[in-house]
Amino acid sequence: MTDPSSAQPAPPGCPAHTDAVRLAGLEYQQTPSQLYRALRREHGAVAPVLLDGDIPAWLVLGYSEVTYVTSHDELFARDSRRWNQWENIPGDWPLMPYVGYQPSVLFTEGDEHRRRAGVITEALEGVDQFELARNCQLIADRLIAAFAGSGQAELMTGYAHALPMRAVVQMCGMPTSGEDTQQLVEDLRISLDAAEGDDPVAAYGRVGERLRRLVKDKRVNPGPDVTSRMLLHPAGLTDEEIVQDLISVIAAAQQPTANWICNTLRLLLTDERFAVNVSGGRLSVGEALNEALWLDTPTQNFIGRWAVRDTQLGGRQIRAGDCLVLGLAAANTDPQIWPDSHVGAENAAHLSFSNGEHRCPYPAPLLADVMARTAVETLLERLPDLVLSVEPEKLTWRPSIWMRGLTALPVQFTPVVH
Repeated sequence: MTDPSSAQPAPPGCPAHTDAVRLAGLEYQQTPSQLYRALRREHGAVAPVLLDGDIPAWLVLGYSEVTYVTSHDELFARDSRRWNQWENIPGDWPLMPYVGYQPSVLFTEGDEHRRRAGVITEALEGVDQFELARNCQLIADRLIAAFAGSGQAELMTGYAHALPMRAVVQMCGMPTSGEDTQQLVEDLRISLDAAEGDDPVAAYGRVGERLRRLVKDKRVNPGPDVTSRMLLHPAGLTDEEIVQDLISVIAAAQQPTANWICNTLRLLLTDERFAVNVSGGRLSVGEALNEALWLDTPTQNFIGRWAVRDTQLGGRQIRAGDCLVLGLAAANTDPQIWPDSHVGAENAAHLSFSNGEHRCPYPAPLLADVMARTAVETLLERLPDLVLSVEPEKLTWRPSIWMRGLTALPVQFTPVVH
């Protein structure tokens, strides 16, 4: 494993000329907390880092610093065109789907952001949470039925990723199954969390094409779905604005929710606090879901914010146009807020849905919670003797600095014959 504390000298023009740590290609994802501890020890709450291709940035590690950055849009804005590194960025840069400016709600600011986020919020508010829970339960039952008779399953692909994917595309007015939908989900995964050999830029292009067809169809035949509500909203968004905002909605709902489900199941299956104790009580699924957000948040790091002008943060001199990566996972485990290393499962002040005006728009976190909770509860009800089929230490995390998710979650149980 790469030693996270091994510093690399940074090229000239970096935010800091020495001690910047390469984030690209690190295999630290098995134990990212070690990296965050090393960076904190070495640099404090704001660390100089190098992204893919040795592009300089700042990683904001402190809870109060991440909160400050996300609360002060006038200092740290979302429009990536401010970046002072564009001349060094190749067109096929792997992180382009994250940072390449798009006419999307993600990159808007001020009144325009409030207008666009308002459309998403109202479209999502039209989702009946009881109906969503019912749909998720039906999807869960179908997925479980496919492997229940065999007594074993790999839950990452067979369950945790499939359930929110089907639920989200259904919410947006697409069919829940079929090659078309499957390809969309695969392309979203590639553009958000590319594996070796993937082409995230091409995948992102295919996602846009598929959603343009959906928006065109819904212009002609609107229905009781998120896409149609966005199209019919009085704010009058263009088709392309809706396509870009749908990408944000689907991407934010699918992969992070899938990893939240899986990270929670891992916790339930490996931590004895969640096993039934002598009196028959156990910590609840709700507490496990919340603890997973604190300790294994699906979105580890988020790129990012761009400094509007020269300023200071965490004792660092930040220059206008510098890129700041929000270290959500590091902030959630900041020893300043958990001095005794104990995370309170009942406390919901984590930054997993970010913070400030650009946080996940309400009610997206509630809908994600409905999906994740229904997925976990339904699985445990249908397969009550579910156990891991490997030793806990054999589970491996995907080597990504952006997403926190297992490569696989193999389980076994008493076969259920329907």
